[in-house]
Amino acid sequence: MPLKFVLRPNEKVIINGAVIGAGDRPGSFFLYNTANFLRGREVLKEEQIDCIEKKLYFVIQLVYIFPEDSTLNLQRFASILDETREARPDAAKTLDEIARLVESRNYYRALKLCRKLFKAGDGGAGNDGDPPSGVQPPDDTPMSDRMP
Repeated sequence: MPLKFVLRPNEKVIINGAVIGAGDRPGSFFLYNTANFLRGREVLKEEQIDCIEKKLYFVIQLVYIFPEDSTLNLQRFASILDETREARPDAAKTLDEIARLVESRNYYRALKLCRKLFKAGDGGAGNDGDPPSGVQPPDDTPMSDRMP
C-alpha cells in the first residue's frame, strides 16, 4: 500500500536526499516504494538548536538524510546521547528507546520519539511528537534507510 502525503502550497519535502517543493496549490503525492523522507516542518535547522534534545534530534536527522556521512554522525550521536542522559535522567526510558531505534536504523521513528522530548525539555517549544497532518505511515514498519 503506498504512503500518501499532502504538501501545502510552497511546502518542501526531502525524499532520498532530494528537496521537492509544491507549487502555489496543495498537492497529493504517493510513495510506492520505501524511501527516506522528511517534510519541511519536520526538518530542524542548526540555528534552531536551543536545547540538548534538539541537538540529539539534529544529529539523528543528519544520519537519516545523509547516510554517506553516517559513520561520523553516529559517533556524534553516541556522544550527544550521553550528554542528553546526563541532562535528562528523567527521560532514561525514552532515550534507551531512541538508542534502540537508531541502532536498528529506524531513524524516522527515533526522530518522532525525540520530538516528544522537546515539550518536556523546554517548556513546550517544538513539535508534540505526533506525525504531521497528511503523513500516514502505513504501519510501524521502518522506512528504508538506504538512499539510492
